[in-house]
Amino acid sequence: MKKAFAYLRVSGKGQLDGDGFPRQLAAVKKYASANGIRIAHIFEEKGVSGTKDLEHRPALQQLLVALHANGTKLVLVEKLDRLARDLMVQESIIADMKRHGFEIVSVSEPDMCSDDPSRILMRQILGAFAQYERTMIVQKLRGARQRIRSKFGSCEGRKPYGERPGEIEVIKRMQVLREGGLAVDKIANTLNLEGLNPRSGKRWYATSVYRILNVTATASR
Repeated sequence: MKKAFAYLRVSGKGQLDGDGFPRQLAAVKKYASANGIRIAHIFEEKGVSGTKDLEHRPALQQLLVALHANGTKLVLVEKLDRLARDLMVQESIIADMKRHGFEIVSVSEPDMCSDDPSRILMRQILGAFAQYERTMIVQKLRGARQRIRSKFGSCEGRKPYGERPGEIEVIKRMQVLREGGLAVDKIANTLNLEGLNPRSGKRWYATSVYRILNVTATASR
């Protein structure tokens, strides 16, 4: 029986107790049962916007590490907007998966992830609509952000890894170890042994190393 991972996502903290996860899982399980697929593991992105890139998607990072690690090559999602609502983020994730020989299936949108030109066009149209919807929501929230900025002087999110003192040196060390053939878990162990602490927490983990290396590689293209 073919194995697959399931990826589920809800974008708001208030949606965690709603029907988002049960609905998505039911759709994925129905497709898997009808196609002789066993779901090996379920990755849940809890309260994370679909516009976020890999750096801010811990469950997606774990999914990618698992794909590279245990031989499972198929990922099932309910809809492509669960993978990402931003068109560029969506297409980037799909392209990256295909580049590494992985397959992704949107169970409610048959064949939408294929390389057929008409399917690519339809996927991008749907992605554009999702992005437009997200943009309208952002417009409604802009006034609130401006009020916060006016009151507190800042309304910025967390700075990406590499922008604080000493972090560029750690990234360079990761790159050297990676170029030497070490897997991300071995790189994490090496950084821990060398006393190169992460920004938060006490230890490096494979998912954090993978995320930082992937973001750095994407930014340098």
